[in-house]
Amino acid sequence: MHEVDQYGRRRDEMGLSDYLKTQFLEIIQWQDDSRDTLSFLYPDEDKEIKRGAKLIVRESQMAQFVYQGQFGDTFRPGTHTLKTDNIPILSTLKGWKYGFESPFKADVYFVNTRIFTGNGWGMADPIMMRDTDFGMVRVGGYGTYDFRVVDPRLFLKEVVGTDSHFFLDKFAKTMRARIVSVYSEALATAKIPVLDLAAHYREIGEALLPLINQVVIGKYGLEMSSFLIECVNLPKEVEQAMDRHSSMAAVGDLSNYARFQMAEGLSRGDGGGMATTAAQLGAGLVMGQQMAQTMGAASSPKLYSPADLAKIMSVGESDVMTALNDGSLKGKKIGATWRITQQSLDEFLRS
Repeated sequence: MHEVDQYGRRRDEMGLSDYLKTQFLEIIQWQDDSRDTLSFLYPDEDKEIKRGAKLIVRESQMAQFVYQGQFGDTFRPGTHTLKTDNIPILSTLKGWKYGFESPFKADVYFVNTRIFTGNGWGMADPIMMRDTDFGMVRVGGYGTYDFRVVDPRLFLKEVVGTDSHFFLDKFAKTMRARIVSVYSEALATAKIPVLDLAAHYREIGEALLPLINQVVIGKYGLEMSSFLIECVNLPKEVEQAMDRHSSMAAVGDLSNYARFQMAEGLSRGDGGGMATTAAQLGAGLVMGQQMAQTMGAASSPKLYSPADLAKIMSVGESDVMTALNDGSLKGKKIGATWRITQQSLDEFLRS
């Protein structure tokens, strides 16, 4: 004789019903309150998904089904009832000829699509780039970027892999070298002069952004909303050239300032003032001539030895000597010593 409850149901049947409910997933959702999670594999605890189950995808989320290692359907924000007509890809992969009536197994990844801001990038080693003014130069740098996931399948495949809970710090480690590589390629493609690169960080970052996004969207399923350059490290030779340029500008400003003081003295009609101003003008002109002579000496052609060029071009000194001997690299031999000008180096690199 079976026991029944007040509604006439057999107690053993109730136990079976309750057991079955615990074996099926009826509601699938990810309630994330963290700020550093990019993707999360829903923990099904080896349960099957019931036909008609509810999939709840919140704002700034996307859900991606994976069946036996193959990508199934992708769901955007909203509440979705899981049945044959709204999971066509999964239905095809599983081979449901007439649609599914029984529960099924599949992995469900939730991907965070909000914008992640203030992520750092930087070069461990400078990169070689060709510059119209200085030839081949080594350029380093660092900055920040903002990004978000736009293609969950590509992001899961190329960045996350099989990680069930993918955090922002893991992303930074995984992507650091890739971001620097993409930046280097974009910088080489843009052919921006080194002097402009050092003077216009924000504008250069904005100009490189479309070039960088062409790569990261197609390769990693990511889109960068901003790419900022905070510092560019230049070789000492380039920094010295920039200093010489600034000093030359200062000579011109000094002469103009002396003339301005002379005009001020004349307008006041002050003889003493005029004398003082004249003395200042004379001192200013002498100083200007001295600085101009110094700049002229500093601007004389820079000479390189074969050892210098080997370091600049990252080749062996014997390779430089071969180029000098066959005439492809122009230089002057003084005794047993070769000397090469910057112009000759530039012509060699352009050839």
